[in-house]
Amino acid sequence: MRAAFWLLALFAVATASALFAGNNQAMVTLFWPPHRIDISFNFAVLLLVSLFLLLYVAIRAMSAVVSLPTEARRWRAQQKERAMYGELMDALAHLLAGRYIRAAKSAKNALAQESGLMYLVDHGDLIGPAIGHKLGRSNQLRALAHLLLAESAQSLQNSALRDQHLSLALSSSAPRNAQDVREGVQLRAARWALDDQDADAALDMLSQLPQGVARRTLSLRLKLRAARLARQTAQALETARLLSKHRAFSAAAAQSLVRGLALELLNEAHDPAQLKQAWASLDDSERAMPELAVHAALRLMALHGDARTALVWLLQIWDRLVQPRSAISEVVRVKAITVLEQCFESLDAAWLARIESAQRALPNDGNLQYLAGMTFLSRQLWGKAKQLLQQSSSNLQDKGLQRKAWLALATLAEQREDLAAAAEAYKRAALI
Repeated sequence: MRAAFWLLALFAVATASALFAGNNQAMVTLFWPPHRIDISFNFAVLLLVSLFLLLYVAIRAMSAVVSLPTEARRWRAQQKERAMYGELMDALAHLLAGRYIRAAKSAKNALAQESGLMYLVDHGDLIGPAIGHKLGRSNQLRALAHLLLAESAQSLQNSALRDQHLSLALSSSAPRNAQDVREGVQLRAARWALDDQDADAALDMLSQLPQGVARRTLSLRLKLRAARLARQTAQALETARLLSKHRAFSAAAAQSLVRGLALELLNEAHDPAQLKQAWASLDDSERAMPELAVHAALRLMALHGDARTALVWLLQIWDRLVQPRSAISEVVRVKAITVLEQCFESLDAAWLARIESAQRALPNDGNLQYLAGMTFLSRQLWGKAKQLLQQSSSNLQDKGLQRKAWLALATLAEQREDLAAAAEAYKRAALI
């Protein structure tokens, strides 16, 4: 389309010139005493145009001759710049291929080429758009080259060389136009510290990141590893929550990770006050996890804490524990029963009603039969306790609870002075 417009414009100019010059009878007279020169106006215009073109060509030719040394220097600089970028790409390719010594050599060559270009620029020998681009990227290039050298040294277990080039990479990426590279250098340094099992150095490097960078998924993953390595469970749990919000893991994996860290946090408590503080630091969704609630209550009783507090924690998950076809594992249910056994003296009428109601709703559940039987036994309701414990002895899956049931039946038989039944119960308990 553009060519068609140019062609139309050319025809228009040719037509206008023909109309103007075809019938033009004007004359141009030049007086140069004692001479007089008469020429047509068309010829005079042609001479002026030719003179202009000749002068323009002469000026361009002179400019080209004068700029030859500058163009030669520019060409040499461009060749060095291309070689520099080529060496940098070779270093990256060698590093990915596991050729660490070759990668380090290529990165050093790139730095040498870059230093040569900077020397020419500092002396004012080079000017132009290409050098402007070079100056804008020089900090990034130096930082990347030093980073590749440090990465190669890390792979070769040369810590001294790695730290040297890490420092140079950080200093090269200090200017504003290289901040993205600096963030990458800091993240790589944190990863190297984790590889060396130096959690404190990794956390220190991650703490220097800007707030926006520190909330990225990669930063949070590194922070999680460092916090777990440093056994800072509270910080690791908070980081795992952020990763879960960012959907860095699947829902099941995130829940498992958070649950595991919360269990570690509860296990780190060495007295009831610390345990209550750890429990309060958990989110509502975490306190609603049956595994955590049961473990916290069991841990509190092991630390000789308040049984009423343990019962309050268990109350949050009680309805889920006694639901038919509950997804809660048998191990968790057995632990919950163990906690309630230790809290029998603190059970009030409401708890007794809950236990009895749950057992009536699921009459064939061995765990609830055992729990209700032991509850009645603690309240000296011998008849109900004997009936439920006899039923649970054949329905229980957990060997420990089954043994306790037979021992309780043996105790009841001794109270009735039924020595044969007591002996049989003790025998059953011993066989288990």
